[in-house]
Amino acid sequence: SDLRQMLATKSVENIQFLPFLTTDANNLSWLGYGCLKGDGTVITVNAIGAALQTLYILVYLYYSPAKRPVLLQVLLLLAVVVTGYGYFTILVDTGMRLTRLGLFCSVFTISMYLSPLADLAKVVRSKSTRCLSFPLTVTTLVASSSWTLYGLQLHDPYITVPNVPGIVTSLVRFWLFQRYRPEQDKPYSPLPA
Repeated sequence: SDLRQMLATKSVENIQFLPFLTTDANNLSWLGYGCLKGDGTVITVNAIGAALQTLYILVYLYYSPAKRPVLLQVLLLLAVVVTGYGYFTILVDTGMRLTRLGLFCSVFTISMYLSPLADLAKVVRSKSTRCLSFPLTVTTLVASSSWTLYGLQLHDPYITVPNVPGIVTSLVRFWLFQRYRPEQDKPYSPLPA
């Protein structure tokens, strides 16, 4: 929906850039893990995810009035990816490479799933779910549940464990949507009797 909004309005107003960037970094990290492990599912899903996130980044850069800060963040991401690739291929022993990369990917994914906790505190304080996206909550639950089940099937804790917080935070968000229904948010003035 963010991509559609950018294309329709030819603007990046009210669209945050950091989620595109961190999701791209996450996809690229898991793509590396999938390649190292030889897991076609992890490779395919994260290659598509990285391609889509890169498309979002390019569209955001195109429509952004302040291109320099966006470009600097993209260059920083590229530097981190290249540095990480160098670290894992040159400095980490071959026998430990998959374990260390899996641990890195897990920590990164957990931090991404836990990052919206600040929004959840804001929802409770304001008693409003306006800042939450219901479709994103559904998508997060489906994706994190699917990856958790896939990780369990493979007995791969690096895939299983980091997706559990996604399930938990999604369930908390569903509870918040139930507790603070969107219709409660609509300001209206009672009609005089």
